[in-house]
Amino acid sequence: MEIEVKKIQEEFEKDLSAAQDASGIEALRIKYLGRRAEINQLFSMVPSLSKEAKAIWGKNLNILKNDITRALEEKLKGLGAKEEKIDLTYPAARLTKGSRHILSAVSEEICSVFEKLGFTVVEGTEIEDEWHNFSALNIPLDHPSRDAFDTFYLDIPEPKEKHLGKFLLRSHTSPSQARIMSVSKPPIAVISPGRVYRPDAVDASHSFMFHQVEGFAIDENINFAQLKGVLLNFARLFFSPDVNLRLRPHFFPFTEPSAEVDISCFICKGEKDKCSLCKGKGWLEILGCGMIHPKVLENCGIDSKKYKGFAFGMGVERPAMLKYGINDIRLFYENDIKFLEQF
Repeated sequence: MEIEVKKIQEEFEKDLSAAQDASGIEALRIKYLGRRAEINQLFSMVPSLSKEAKAIWGKNLNILKNDITRALEEKLKGLGAKEEKIDLTYPAARLTKGSRHILSAVSEEICSVFEKLGFTVVEGTEIEDEWHNFSALNIPLDHPSRDAFDTFYLDIPEPKEKHLGKFLLRSHTSPSQARIMSVSKPPIAVISPGRVYRPDAVDASHSFMFHQVEGFAIDENINFAQLKGVLLNFARLFFSPDVNLRLRPHFFPFTEPSAEVDISCFICKGEKDKCSLCKGKGWLEILGCGMIHPKVLENCGIDSKKYKGFAFGMGVERPAMLKYGINDIRLFYENDIKFLEQF
């Protein structure tokens, strides 16, 4: 056994001097102190020795094991001391800084403008029911938007209240208007941003998921002139102080009268033939609006003879595309770092 012990000592000293890092030290620990190490094999032979030899070799093997353990720890400390030396003059790695997604930033900017005009931001739910998404907003049962080809209906149990209809992914942010009016008393002025869903084919100007901002105000003396004033202030704060508004008659089931809103092109400023943004029209469509239909007020428990209101809704992608000169809506969702880093 004396020969085996001497052999282990010599091999360990040789291996220890060759170890250069923590992983090498760990390999030596397994080799010399692990379950299958030669020292443990020698320990297993001790019981077969004579009484005098047991005492001698049991003690010697324990001393050897402790010496190896101590040597490994000292070697590891020495390596650690070397690794902790840091050259403080060496240039640090460049830290990359993240930023808000352009759609989040634009949505927040739109809401911020309306907050300055006295509106309160309230976010709705993305899963809605037919009553809040359609019926409460005066959208008839035979309206094309209720068709399964135009709305994402969900294959989940229907609400217990049968009049609510099926669950669906909201197709606009207007359901927030119905929910808030049902639980609040005028005066009310709310702006509601969020994602909406429609089964549209994806192309340069359409997506099956996009973002909208819905706004409305209700009080006793609300009128169309106030609506135009609010939207003109928004356009000049968000786009340019030089823009003007143009309202074109339109139809929406939940407003009467209704209008489409255009802003004068803030790029060409009248030089229509030279502008790639407005394509020579001089105007850019940005949103739809109107006076809240009396039936919508009544559906939500508000006296339409006493109160009136206006409402407006816009996408987030289109204002972002107009403001920053982006020509393809798909760029917002492709996670192209080169595109996103520009904003």
